Amino acid sequence: QVQLVESGGGLVQAGGSLRLSCAASGRTFSNYDMAWFRQAPGKEREFVAAIPWTNGNTYYADSVKGRFTISRDNAKNTLYLQMNSLKPEDTAVYSCAAGRMGLGIMSLRSYTYWGQGTQVTVSS
Repeated sequence: QVQLVESGGGLVQAGGSLRLSCAASGRTFSNYDMAWFRQAPGKEREFVAAIPWTNGNTYYADSVKGRFTISRDNAKNTLYLQMNSLKPEDTAVYSCAAGRMGLGIMSLRSYTYWGQGTQVTVSS
């Protein structure tokens, strides 16, 4: 079992920045692919960013590429998402996820463990 707890969400004006954190406990954090997903009201959960356990590669949705940065600190068992140049369309509940299903780094199906999520609201 892996427990995930997100923090860092809040209300920010368009163009502003937020840094989300995801603290992990339980099994060895460094052995899991990690990702951020988001879900806006009335929409399906969508992929935001991911970082595999095997290497330092990072993957991003086209909508956030160049604005968001995912990183992980295995020594602190923590995943981060630095979000810059935020837009109103970034408003959503952001959740972190951990998994090793190997069904595609951007796929929901690859992740077994999920946090409760943190609300990000971007005002125009």
